[in-house]
Amino acid sequence: MASKPLASKALSSQTLPGGALRNIVPPIVLALVLILCWQGLHLATASGAISSPAATLARLVVLMGSGRFWLDVVETGTAFAWALVLSIVLGIGLGVVLALLRPVGEVMEPILVTFYSLPKVTLYPLVLLIFGLGMPAKVAFGIMHGLVPITLLTRNAITQLKPVYLRTAKVMRLSAFEAVRSVVLPAIIPELVAGIRIGFSLSLLGVLIGEMFASKRGLGFTAVNAMGLGDLDTIMAIGVFLALFAVLANGGLLSLERAIRHRSAGR
Repeated sequence: MASKPLASKALSSQTLPGGALRNIVPPIVLALVLILCWQGLHLATASGAISSPAATLARLVVLMGSGRFWLDVVETGTAFAWALVLSIVLGIGLGVVLALLRPVGEVMEPILVTFYSLPKVTLYPLVLLIFGLGMPAKVAFGIMHGLVPITLLTRNAITQLKPVYLRTAKVMRLSAFEAVRSVVLPAIIPELVAGIRIGFSLSLLGVLIGEMFASKRGLGFTAVNAMGLGDLDTIMAIGVFLALFAVLANGGLLSLERAIRHRSAGR
């Protein structure tokens, strides 16, 4: 009878490395299922509306070996980096102001929600008139997508903060700036990371849409140009490249958010 717990313990020790496998195997299985579905769609669309996974991979390898592709990556990456950084800085700053000035925040929140629900493509001609054709217009369009979610999540996180934090700052006689920097922002870091994760995806989307509609360089422009030429392999290859980048970056931010929440819960 005593051998059973020992056997169980031994089995548990043997399966301990399997803990890591449990985190790796599901994404691999999901990726294989998606590739099979992709291949099935390619076979189902006899007109060749979707490239096969093999043709897409082959085209992606060719693209990654060309200097023009990496110039487009740098162009899109630069616009995206500026849009994301400015969305984070402006979004957090505006969220803090709207949270501290509650009457103003209550007036502005529905306005921001209404603005965010608008199809922002309709505003792109106005963006072009203000910023012209080029990098500033793409950055502005990326900010228009990423700013609002970060602002609203920051404001909501501060308004739902436990009153003890603000009372502590008051007891310590901190100025408003010191209270925000030393007490408020550290207390809402998990919510900030969640907002940045959402803003990340939306800023990237905004930059790509901007490049698709009015740009002479970048991955969005190349994809639209390939669409005009009927080059399905290039369109799919760029889509796969962007999807892999977005999935990896979002996965990293999600892991960071979970680690911060776990650490906060353990305090």
